[in-house]
Parts: sequence; structure tokens; C-alpha cells
Amino acid sequence: MANVEHSGGPGDGLGTADAEGRLRAARFALWAVAAVLAVRQVATVLTSPSGKRLTDLETWVGPNGVLHVKGSLYDSTQFTGTPFAGLVLKPLTRAAEAALGWGWTFGSLLLVVALGLIAARALPQPVGRRTSLLAAPVAISLLMVSLPVRNALWLGQTSILPVLLVLAGCFAVRGQRASGVCIGLAAALQPTVLLFIPLLWFTDRRRAALTGTGTFAALTALAWAALPHDSVTYWLRHPAGVGLGGKADALGNQSLHGALLRLGLTGPLEITLFLLLGAAVAVLALRRAVRYAHDGQLLLAVAVTGCAAVAVSPTTWQHQLLWLLLAVVGRVGRRASDRSVWPVAVVLVTTLPAKMMLPNTPALYALRDDLVLVAALAAAVAVPFLSRTSPYYQSPVPTEYAPAVPARWKHVPLLPFLRRVLTRPNLLLELLLIRVVYAAYAKVRLAAGAGGDDRGRDAAEHHGRIVVDIERFLHIDIEHWLNHTVAGIGWLRGFFDFYYESFHFVLPLAVLAVLYWRRPVDYRWARTSLGFATFLALIGFWLFPLAPPRLMPGLGFIDTVHGTQDLAHPDYGAMTALTNQYAAMPSLHFGWSLWCGMVIVILAPRWWMKALGLLHPFFTVSAILATANHWVLDAVGGAVVVTAGFGLSYLVQGPRVRTVLQAAHAGERKTGAVAVGNLPGQGT
Repeated sequence: MANVEHSGGPGDGLGTADAEGRLRAARFALWAVAAVLAVRQVATVLTSPSGKRLTDLETWVGPNGVLHVKGSLYDSTQFTGTPFAGLVLKPLTRAAEAALGWGWTFGSLLLVVALGLIAARALPQPVGRRTSLLAAPVAISLLMVSLPVRNALWLGQTSILPVLLVLAGCFAVRGQRASGVCIGLAAALQPTVLLFIPLLWFTDRRRAALTGTGTFAALTALAWAALPHDSVTYWLRHPAGVGLGGKADALGNQSLHGALLRLGLTGPLEITLFLLLGAAVAVLALRRAVRYAHDGQLLLAVAVTGCAAVAVSPTTWQHQLLWLLLAVVGRVGRRASDRSVWPVAVVLVTTLPAKMMLPNTPALYALRDDLVLVAALAAAVAVPFLSRTSPYYQSPVPTEYAPAVPARWKHVPLLPFLRRVLTRPNLLLELLLIRVVYAAYAKVRLAAGAGGDDRGRDAAEHHGRIVVDIERFLHIDIEHWLNHTVAGIGWLRGFFDFYYESFHFVLPLAVLAVLYWRRPVDYRWARTSLGFATFLALIGFWLFPLAPPRLMPGLGFIDTVHGTQDLAHPDYGAMTALTNQYAAMPSLHFGWSLWCGMVIVILAPRWWMKALGLLHPFFTVSAILATANHWVLDAVGGAVVVTAGFGLSYLVQGPRVRTVLQAAHAGERKTGAVAVGNLPGQGT
């Protein structure tokens, strides 16, 4: 939110009527996006079966919920709130039964909207007009797509309310007494909010700190008087909810306590280590938060304190992790090109499952299981957020762009703000985006597949027969001959099987790595072209599911890679859950190899390097045909999407940087020659 723009000075570019019109259009579009996301979230909850939505709320206040039980709230361990929360909810049970879905869901939605509006108004000053107008819809949209809000709406949780109360106490209400009441009420619902009391104290809001402490004590005492047995259970037998709800070592518990339990630590050692680490995190985070508050970044201070509360709480479930999303307001990095790394990382961590963020590698399981906790700890104690007194806060080191030169068509580039960048992109951001984009690609590719559905399989086989007929008409149906020829030569079959399985991912990644290190300018051009080609291929997988030769019954192909298969069940069972067996058209095996070859031919400085680059797509197309994994037309489709990828990159961003620089240097030489020719004493 805070990184929509980096300054509020004259550079806003709003001095003309056209700029004002574009700003109004952008604002309207963002509000429309926020509204669509809100409607989608509500529809998702309310259209789900009653037994699968609002499960936590149903467990609490439904007809058979624990709040109807005459005994203790915690007899079933399903209720995890404080006794005060139970005291508040008990009178609502009858109303909740009548309108459990609509009332609670729309009420929670209004809380999210209020949270976004307050956060947008609390951005560190100064902010420009563009930021002030666009921040609210951006904030609400980010909240709507975040996992904490989606889970809170889905489960019927109250976890949005404490965050809203804290923000209201810090930014919305007037007077320290009202501020303290809001934070004390939030702490009565979520005890780790007490961590904000010292933040108030050390930022010279001592009356608010005392009022907050008194409010928390009074409400907790009220609940103790009304529900003494439950209060003893919650505060003494299960301190602050430990052991209530899900198991403390479950992946959903993103706290230090849960992480230590998942590492195998138990008993007094684990408790002692948790207390020591929790105290250290709280102290370090509060020191940082106080510094940011004095620096005029109170929203960042609140986010840092909230992230510390996430870590030190005995149990922090996914719907309680909104504090991390607020940390997106912090600015990190001296270069403008680095400024987007932190907000992008925060949005991805709070929006996507951890499995999409990190590879499915056993060595990374511990990090993946605690990814949200790691991000919260980083925000609380490690990330070097810039001070407003830093010269880089408002004016980061600008990004270097290639000089603009005319392209062959006057409307190219279509998006001038994406013109060629000369500096190397941030490595962490590149790795993060490559991983996320590939995970999304794999999911879409799988979703586009036929899976175990007979109708999808019939469509894929029908398309396969169409391809066979076209190839026979064109006399290019060489797959069967090549497949049987290679299958009969042992060493050749082994070579093509190995080539098919080994180089599909390795070489494109290797080319990208070399370009990033040695040719960063060309890296951006090549990476963008590959991204466009892959996106176009996904459209092909979705619109034209196609059975490869090895899965076409009655044609006699030999599956050299997987061995003999039962074509009555050609999806290989568990294999279908991992990959789309019918994503054959276009062939990205050949497409990615052709991309590698074209990049090497264009950029390699030696002729023999260019020749080696061309060998890769030649071996790849031979392998995909010899192993019966693709048709000839699949390779043609792969070539089409790669060519289109390069073309789209040109249309959107303009000519390749080297071409731009060569044109600029030629212009400089020409200008220099003219200038010399006009000097006094030169010529006749």
C-alpha cells in the first residue's frame, strides 16, 4: 500500500486534465476490483454446504454448539476464545442460529472494509494525491485476497475484530482514554494484544496504556465473575488457550511454540526455550516499533508489534495473521528496483499457500512449514525498514532505462512504462516470482487436464484422432516409424529417454541463470518472452486437451519412458494428481528448448556456441517424437507460442535493449560527426 508511489512531490504528474481523468478511472477500477473480490468471498462462503462453512462459529453458537452447553465452555476444547469472548457470544446464540450465515458474514465483511479504510488513512506522511486516492481500494483488495481474511470469513472467526480495534485505538478514535479502551477490549478478546500496552507507554501515550490495562483487567474480571470455572480453565489450566482447538504442533499454529513442537522439542526444555525466545523477540520488536513510531511511521510500528504478537503467542492460527499484511507499509531498499521486494514477498506469503512459495524438497520442509512465522519474525526483528529521515525514503536510487528510440511501428511499445531496464533485477524477487509463477503454471496445467474424467479423456482422444488425420493428409506422420525404430535400438532408446526426462527444466533455468549473471539487460527480455510463451501454452492446454501418441489406443505406439501401460486406464492413477497427461498441444518440451536455442543463437558471441544452441531443440524434438510423448504438430504449436512470446515482448516493451543501445550509439556518432564538421576551420 505504501509503495504505490515513493514521493508526494511534484512528480505526481497530475497537473493536467488527462492525468486527473486517468486517476479517476484507475480509482474506479480499483474500487470495482475490491467490490468483485468482496462479493466473491461472500458468495463462496454462503453458497457452500452448511456443514462446511462457518464451522468455528457453528461449533460455538450453533444449535449444538459449545455455548449452548450448560457446563464449561472448554469441556470439548472446541471453543478457543477467552472467557470474555464466551460471555459476549452467549447472548448472541439465539440470533446467530436465525442468521448464522448472512448476518455474521456481512458483519465480518464490513469489519474488513473498515480495517482497510483505517489502514489507508494511517499511511506514513507525506503521501501524494495519487496514493491517498488509491490506497483504500488497494488495501481492501489485498485484505480480501489474503489467507487470514479468507479463513476468518470461511470459519466464522472473530480474529478481524482485535486488529480493527487496535487500529481504531491508534488512528481513528480521539483521546487517549478512548484509545486505551479499544486496545483493552482487543486484548480481552486476544490476550497477545497486551503487547501494544508497552508500545503506548514508550510512545508517550501513558494514559492510553493505563486505560488499556484497566479495561483488559476489568473485562477479564467481569468474565471471571460470570464464568469462574471457565476462567480457571482458560487462564490456569490452558494458559491463554494453549491446548484448545487444534493440536499445538499443527502446521496452522504459526507461532514459536508451534515451531518448536514441530522440531521435536517437548516438556520443560521446549517451554523454557519458548519463553526465552518469546521474550527476546518481544523486546527487540518493541524497541524497533518505538523507533518507527517516533519516526512518524506509527502504522509500521503497529505492524511490527503485531508480528511480534504472532510469534510469542502460544497459538497463532492462520486467521490471526493479519498483522503481517500490515507490514507491507514498510519501505526497504535504497534502489527503486529493490523497493518492491518486501511488499511483494509479504503479499505472496499472506495470500498463497506455503507449498507455492517453496519447492517440494525435503530439505526445505522445516522452512516451508514455518514460512509465515519466519516472515513475521523478519518483520518484527530483522527487516531494515527505512527511516523517514533517510535520503532514500522518498528518493531511492532511480532505475536506469535504455534511451527511447522509434520502433518499426509507431505504437510500439504498447506499454512505455515497461521500457527496457538496464540494471540487473533483484535476485530474491526474481527467484520468488519464478517459483510462484511456475507453481501457478503447474496448477493451471493440471486443472486444464482431463484427470480421471471419461468425457475429458474422450475429448483428448478425439483431438488426437484429428491430429493424426491432419498429419496423414500432410504426409508428416513420422511418429510411429520413429518410435518403433528408436525402441529397437537399445542405446538410442536410452539416450532419448534420458534426454526427454533430464533437460526440460535444467537448460532453461541454466540459460536464465547465465543471462542474469553475465547479461542482465538481455535477461529481462528473454525472461519476459519465455513467460508470454508459457502463458499462451496454458491457453492451448485448456482449449485443446490432446492425448499424446503413447495414450492413443489402437495405434501401437511404445511408451519408451514409462513402459507398457494399460490404455484402458491411461492416466496412471496417482500420476494424474501430479501432471496433466493431456497437455500435449502445444509442446512446451519443444517450445522451451526452441526458446533456449533462439536465445543462444541471438546472444552467443561464437559460431560454435550458436551451433550447440541449435542442437538442443533438434535433440528435443527427436526425443519427444521417439518416446511417443508428442505429435509433430505439437512441436509446431510449441514453435508458434515461442515465436508469439518474442513478438509480444517486442510489442509490449519495444526493441531488445542491445538494439536500442546500438541505435542510440549510432545516433551519438552521427551527431558527433555533424558537430565536428561544423567547427570553425573545418571544411571549405
